[in-house]
Amino acid sequence: MTGQLPPIEVIRSPNRKKTASARMVEGRVVVRVPAGISEEEERRLVEALVPRVLKARTRGDLAGLPDLTKRAAELNRKYFGGRLRVGEIRWVSNQEKRYGSCTPSTATIRISDRVARMPLWVLDYVIMHELAHLVEPNHSPDFWKLVYRYPLTERARGYLIAVGMEGETGPHDHA
Repeated sequence: MTGQLPPIEVIRSPNRKKTASARMVEGRVVVRVPAGISEEEERRLVEALVPRVLKARTRGDLAGLPDLTKRAAELNRKYFGGRLRVGEIRWVSNQEKRYGSCTPSTATIRISDRVARMPLWVLDYVIMHELAHLVEPNHSPDFWKLVYRYPLTERARGYLIAVGMEGETGPHDHA
């Protein structure tokens, strides 16, 4: 990568016990680490996380990614009668094992930017999966009934399996 690195801000959080995260915020890389770690561990985490954030940024800024709010609103209207309330849906670059996640208590949905390189019908499946969590915050049979309202669910799950993105243990995997 060429060019100057953006500013890096490290925040020691007393709320974090074991995890660290990093993301771009207003042109700087903000790294959050547990408050009680050593300076050496902080340095190691920063050295590991900052390149990931910068790599994700070079894959394409948000301007080039599909509009999640628009797509979620359309899926909500079509498959949930528009009754779901999404607090926030956004792209993230720090999901290494998941392609989407949902926090039902805040109605927040995060979609891995890796999904942006996939066909739109796969993105729609991942959004549909996370929208269903706003109704059923688990992977119960009722949850899967909601997800399978989306007609390309099987195809999308097959695609994710084929590219090694969804585990092979069956319907209990998280999108």
